[in-house]
Amino acid sequence: MAASKDLTVGYAAMLEQFHPTDVVDYSAYAEEHGFDGVMAADHFQPWVPQQGEAAFVWNVLTALGERTRGDIGPGVTCPSFRFHPAMVAQASATLAAMYPGRHWLGLGSGEALNEHVTGGYWPEAPERINRMFEAIDIIKKLFASGVEGKDVKHSGQFYKMESTRLWTMPEVPPEILVATAGPITAKRAGKHADGLITVGAPLEKIEMLFGRFDAGVKESGRDASTMPKVLQVHMSWAETDEEAMANAMTEWPNGGMKFPKADIRSPHDFAQMAKLVRPEDFSGRMVVSADPDEHRQAIQQYVDLGFDRIYLHNVGRNQKQWIEVFGREVLPKLVR
Repeated sequence: MAASKDLTVGYAAMLEQFHPTDVVDYSAYAEEHGFDGVMAADHFQPWVPQQGEAAFVWNVLTALGERTRGDIGPGVTCPSFRFHPAMVAQASATLAAMYPGRHWLGLGSGEALNEHVTGGYWPEAPERINRMFEAIDIIKKLFASGVEGKDVKHSGQFYKMESTRLWTMPEVPPEILVATAGPITAKRAGKHADGLITVGAPLEKIEMLFGRFDAGVKESGRDASTMPKVLQVHMSWAETDEEAMANAMTEWPNGGMKFPKADIRSPHDFAQMAKLVRPEDFSGRMVVSADPDEHRQAIQQYVDLGFDRIYLHNVGRNQKQWIEVFGREVLPKLVR
């Protein structure tokens, strides 16, 4: 899929919070109100029990392909623990073959919350990152095998794959976008992937990530200006500030947790930690406000920084009302 530098603002569908049928309905409703594209979360468990759901992302992406017209991608999936990279490659290639030019593959190094369930060893961050990049190598080999019609194989530090190819493959492979919040991974993503995904963070940190990513792209001999930079923004909007904060505290307390979360295994452990979260913990991490313009200003800063795809997640259950308000009062006012 050719990278576009036109700004698109899409809907971040949280499979941790909503039944998959509702997710598909909300995504279609968002498209009707000016959102363009869907990023759907890949979770085996919710962050906290209150969120209450965890549907299989690939099933939902297929339904989204039928019900919507914009881009669709997992935001993000881990190709390293629950799945062998070959399975992620097959799932992605199939979706891209069904919906040509619409699917992108978002990859991350994984979180214990989702990946520990198969009972394997859970390594520290450097090994998780190395596993992800070896998985990307396999996925790229398989994408090429499907396009060229030639078998490939792999024998590496973490994975083996005997001679095979992808038999169902679109003419153009999906973009591979890597999720990162760290400088070393950002530079490696620039070398080996087609784009960058990150979450809302202080602007100076994102500028640093962009610089590292662009340096990696340059080392690979490509042009960083053509490559997508994707952002997921969590927020809490409701009719009153009090309701917006209550939604954040109840539905998305993980947004106020100021520590790494990748090694925590259970939603019930997160629920215990959530008891320590205070309203002020969201400051600087997530806009919690009844004022749509306050949210618009925050989003505009990310647009100005150079993101070309931004996916919005409102943490409350008031999805349709939020979609209507933002479709009317926020999206049209963003300066592209």
